[in-house]
Amino acid sequence: MAKNNFADQLAVYQEYVEQYLENCFQYESEPQKELFSAMRYSLLAGGKRLRPVLVFAFCESCGGDWKKAAPFAAAVEMIHTYSLIHDDLPCMDNDDYRRGKPTNHKVYGEAMAVLAGDALLTAAFSQLSSAPYPAESRMQAVEILASCAGETGMVGGQALDMESETRACTRQEILDVQLRKTGALIRAACMLGVTAGGGNQEQLAAAGEFASHLGLAFQIRDDMLDVIGDAKTLGKAVGMDEGKNTFVRLYGMDACEKLVQGHTELAKKALACIAETDFLQELAARLTERVM
Repeated sequence: MAKNNFADQLAVYQEYVEQYLENCFQYESEPQKELFSAMRYSLLAGGKRLRPVLVFAFCESCGGDWKKAAPFAAAVEMIHTYSLIHDDLPCMDNDDYRRGKPTNHKVYGEAMAVLAGDALLTAAFSQLSSAPYPAESRMQAVEILASCAGETGMVGGQALDMESETRACTRQEILDVQLRKTGALIRAACMLGVTAGGGNQEQLAAAGEFASHLGLAFQIRDDMLDVIGDAKTLGKAVGMDEGKNTFVRLYGMDACEKLVQGHTELAKKALACIAETDFLQELAARLTERVM
């Protein structure tokens, strides 16, 4: 791929995964059309496509053909989408809007929203198992995504978050939640990109460290935006975390700003063993400043 400036390269990555996802779940001969419609409603609802972009960027930085990694990128986006559908349900965060549109259960009902999330979760592993890579790479990808998305990763973080709703949490408890709930899927995306690009163990570990710091910076900024952000700009309600255990409640806005900057710098430094990181460095800065 020819070297583009950041905005051009980002657009190329985003457009490619968008086209790939557009072709998913179009089964002409299957009768469960409402399920496919619900799945596609949330999967194609837009967003930054951060996780697929990270897959592509790490794949290319490790010398791989980033377009070949599209199934890995789609898989992590399907997991992310299913988690949003379920998070928005009345039994969880009870949100009416996501990315400026009515949430899935508001359009399709709670039962179909649950099923759409279940189907996206399952489809993600179908994407990994059928990707154009050797069996060893596909198995590694399955292991990465399962551990990051499951009971010790994203789902575990969601469980901890729910358990913490009725009491004040310590710094470590909040870190335990966010490293799993938000950070785990970002870690999966980065590590899947290294796997797709044929990277070595040192690069795989570096991707994980980059992701852990980026995920924290991203979540801290998200907590800050819930206090000072604009609902129309963000595409979701603000003030929803009032009274919850957030970094802002624990530290205050000024300290959170310093934490964002510190974790962003640590994320950038983690990339030392990877040759081409200009795009990733810029991505980290833009994400944590929310100018992307």
